[in-house]
Amino acid sequence: MPDSLAPAIAAIAPVDQLHITTDPLCVSTVYQLADVAANGAVVLMSGMVRNQTGGRPVAYLEYQAYEPMAIAIFEQIAATMRDHWSSLNRIVIHHRIGRLEIGAISVLVAVGAPHRADAFEACRYAIDTLKQQAPIWKQEHWADGDSDWVVTTARNSAQAPE
Repeated sequence: MPDSLAPAIAAIAPVDQLHITTDPLCVSTVYQLADVAANGAVVLMSGMVRNQTGGRPVAYLEYQAYEPMAIAIFEQIAATMRDHWSSLNRIVIHHRIGRLEIGAISVLVAVGAPHRADAFEACRYAIDTLKQQAPIWKQEHWADGDSDWVVTTARNSAQAPE
């Protein structure tokens, strides 16, 4: 989507934007979807394909998802976020699937809220929970031609907000 259309779409779009795509993800578009006049903060987290894992050179990653269930998990995450942080204005979760080269963005999470503390906490909860619960798998393709499937889990275990 052209960046110039994002403000118009944000003005008429549903509050939460939850999406899985094979298309490249755009930071400015996702930011604009989360940005509304009632916000005092927009926090955006961008996950990217790095060139190594554990010191082993990565050639590229391949992501697969069970899309209907993944979107349902995204919806649950957003609902939990809204229950805990009732002031949130916008929640945007976009995940890419397919072959991703080094440096490509694999996931974007953006949260718009009146106050930065809520936006930071909610964004962290969203990405950690997504990594633990969403049926999205990645296969690391190594520079030597080998590959391994990776079970993705958040480093800091996401817990439901209290």
